[in-house]
Amino acid sequence: MVGSAIVRALTARGYDNLILRTSKELDLRDNRLVAAFFSEAKPDYVFLAAAKVGGILANSTFPAEFIYDNLAIQTNVIHQAYVHGVKKLLLLGSSCIYPRESPQPMKEEYLLTGPLEPTNEWYAVAKIAGIKMCQAYRQQYGCDFIAAMPTNLYGPNDNFDLQTAHVLAALLRRFHDAREQGSEPTLWGSGTPKREFLHVDDCAEACLFLMKRYSDARIMNVGAGQEISIGELAALVAEVVGYRGDIRWDRTKPDGMPRKLMDCSRMQVLGWSPRISLRQGLRDAYGWYQGHIVGRGD
Repeated sequence: MVGSAIVRALTARGYDNLILRTSKELDLRDNRLVAAFFSEAKPDYVFLAAAKVGGILANSTFPAEFIYDNLAIQTNVIHQAYVHGVKKLLLLGSSCIYPRESPQPMKEEYLLTGPLEPTNEWYAVAKIAGIKMCQAYRQQYGCDFIAAMPTNLYGPNDNFDLQTAHVLAALLRRFHDAREQGSEPTLWGSGTPKREFLHVDDCAEACLFLMKRYSDARIMNVGAGQEISIGELAALVAEVVGYRGDIRWDRTKPDGMPRKLMDCSRMQVLGWSPRISLRQGLRDAYGWYQGHIVGRGD
């Protein structure tokens, strides 16, 4: 999702010398393949958006895969970027790197100040290792490697598989299915946790902005600056999808972190802020889902 959005943003600006590989074409977990790729392609700039991602269910079901795959991807790409003299690398992290009981809104300096949220700690630990690797290579070798921490993302090319999807894509899918089937959706948790959402095209714009204008060891938060409860989000998604029935909440299921609001004041000072509202972004994401997932019968 993020990689394709970055490609769209670069293409819109006239960049045509893009070096792209799908996961089927290049397994970033294999260091030999990654080394051969860097030796052959010789990229100058790297956006490291590749990762194994998923919601609470996926993180809880596949903890070993989440920590191994993400550690392997980051380790191989970051090291080979150093070996082959990449001019600049941007690592995309996640807001889940911050402690479960982190003060709100979450500032960059809150990293490693408390225990992580148990439902996604495997992914979080891997992303924290990626951050520290970028900082270490900057400190020891002078590499211009930076790290951005986006909040919860959504938009075109999102994952709508209910077994592995993040909350917003899962809600779009559940309400669409409920409307089509005349059923009543059951959602996890209490609906009280609050989350922040950023359209993936806004995230891509932030990545290009940082690649051009930022060079520092400190991580950079990238968010929308507004939060919404999961219950309120569910009502908004139902409205966008056109579902008018009742909603059930399964309180035996975990809520995850109580709140996750990013402090993005440093990005604002640099001159960047998102443009796509949540309602507008939801319509865009649902339109993509209808055209690309429903339209092909998945």
